[in-house]
Amino acid sequence: MAGKKDDAQVEISSGGKLERALVNILDNASRLQGPAVDKYVAHVRRAHPYDTPAQIIERLEKRFLLAVTGSGSAVGGAAAVPGIGTVASLAAVGAETAFFIESSALLTLSVASVHGIPVENHQQRRALVLSVALGESGMQIVQRTVGKTAKNWGPLITSRIPGGSMASMNKSLVKKFVTKYLAKRSALLVGKMLPAGIGAAIGGAGNRVVGKGVIKNARDAFGPPPARFPENRIIDPDE
Repeated sequence: MAGKKDDAQVEISSGGKLERALVNILDNASRLQGPAVDKYVAHVRRAHPYDTPAQIIERLEKRFLLAVTGSGSAVGGAAAVPGIGTVASLAAVGAETAFFIESSALLTLSVASVHGIPVENHQQRRALVLSVALGESGMQIVQRTVGKTAKNWGPLITSRIPGGSMASMNKSLVKKFVTKYLAKRSALLVGKMLPAGIGAAIGGAGNRVVGKGVIKNARDAFGPPPARFPENRIIDPDE
């Protein structure tokens, strides 16, 4: 599949419905707007008004890990329910995949918000989500594009990158993500189809391992949390 796409799509040389579906999920996930992300972070902070930025990030990570572990167990468990066959389970895995990617996007952009890193447009959000999902290989693509190396590459994405370079970087990130993600998730998919509750255990454990990888990548991308929140982000615990 090749050709021109609008801002919300990219070319995927390998083609195929699964690849196109992944790209659509990624685009929907990375369209999370700044105000919505800030509102989510503010909600967590309001529940824990005296937490430091580091503690808030830990809470965001725990929420993410709990959510994706639970979704993996639920999908794996579908194969053990009488009357639900492999076809139904595969359909559920599609929804669970979307949930995992969208949860990863919310974590990434929420951590960026705590760090005070503005993510002003869709291309920047997409690059952040993809590079964190990929980890080291994502970092390499970002550094190669901007021509700089940095231990924490997240802020590089929100620096002044020409539009053409940003689009090219995102195209490379998507291609790498599709290849890497499909290989990793296909191994989990086989396990999730096992009956008698085995699939549920593998699904939950597998998602937890992958989820921990996303958390580590986010920590690497953004570095140590700031010591305090900006003055314009003070949260009133009585609100």
